[in-house]
Parts: sequence; structure tokens; C-alpha cells
Amino acid sequence: MGKKVKTESLDLLFEAILCLKDKEECYTFFEDICTVNELLSITQRFEVAKMLREQKTYLEIAEKTGASTATISRVNRSLNYGNDGYDMVFERMNK
Repeated sequence: MGKKVKTESLDLLFEAILCLKDKEECYTFFEDICTVNELLSITQRFEVAKMLREQKTYLEIAEKTGASTATISRVNRSLNYGNDGYDMVFERMNK
């Protein structure tokens, strides 16, 4: 993560997230800390990343998720040139 983003405040947020014990606690916390639209946007990007990894086309992804081609492109760029965070999570979820 770039130095512009890495802050004490973000460290504190991540520590809070790591304290969550299950999905219900995640719902409780994230519904308080995020707006519905923020959660939907994050969810959409995650679904786009999953579908890109499954070799789905931009058209298929746009139709299923409602994501714009700009969003799909941004997620694709993260998958190809980012920090491998998506891949790390997908790998762990598949175990």
C-alpha cells in the first residue's frame, strides 16, 4: 500500500476489522461505518474481480453486476498491476 494511504487512522480501522469474529459482526460494524452505497460499491468491485478471475467478458460482468466498463477496467488493472490483494483473498477463500 502506498505511503499516501498508510496512516495511523487506517491502521486503527484495520485493527478494528481484524477484531470481528463472524459475518454477523461484520454486518453490524460495516452497516454502521459505511453507507449502503459504499457497501454496494465495494461488493460490486469484489464481484467484478471474481468474475475477471473466472475469465468472464466485460459484457458478461457488466450485465451481471451493473458495473461500468470504467469500473471493470479499474478492477482489472488492480488484478494485473496491483498488490495481489485480491488473489491472496481468493486463494484463502478457496481453501
